[in-house]
Amino acid sequence: MNSSEILALWSAGLEQMTWLEFTAVVFGLLSVWYARAENILVFPTGIISVLIYVYITLEYKLYADTGINAYYFIMSVYGWYFWSRAKGTKSTRPISRNSPGEWLAGVVILLLSFVTIYWALSSFTDSDVPAWDALTTSFAFVAMLLMARKKIENWHAWIITDVLSIPLYIYKGLMLTAFQFFVFLILAVMGLLAWQKSYRQMQQKA
Repeated sequence: MNSSEILALWSAGLEQMTWLEFTAVVFGLLSVWYARAENILVFPTGIISVLIYVYITLEYKLYADTGINAYYFIMSVYGWYFWSRAKGTKSTRPISRNSPGEWLAGVVILLLSFVTIYWALSSFTDSDVPAWDALTTSFAFVAMLLMARKKIENWHAWIITDVLSIPLYIYKGLMLTAFQFFVFLILAVMGLLAWQKSYRQMQQKA
């Protein structure tokens, strides 16, 4: 796909943009911004965005994305509860890193998710991008789990998710959503740097 085709898709996508997609994008961006700042508002703003995207992704036959947005909703409720729980002398749940066992579990979940989702999309839906959709969904699945557990590694998984999602949504003609994922990518890099700094400061104080 050359630059002129991308510009044509961008123009067509903007013309087809609905207020519903716009609302989902705004709340999605707010959610990532709050996540970067370790603000618990990441969860209520994210819930609004993902519920809208459940409807949008169904309409555009991105069935794995429909499932992952439903999963986001469940994990947002869990994360909201988990982040709000104090631990020791902390007023909120502190940032942590994956242990070797958690890294292994994450890789296993990623691989199993991809194989399962790809098989389901290929066998039971009319998706024209089953592998692509399954790959972005699998990384997002792991990323949301890690974010709900307040692990620094959630940002690595989100960065990969965003890099894979931008061209997918361009291909589907959802240009504003593609732009949202581009902004997500920038915010994810900022979030990674901010969480790493916060974690180092916490370790120094300990």
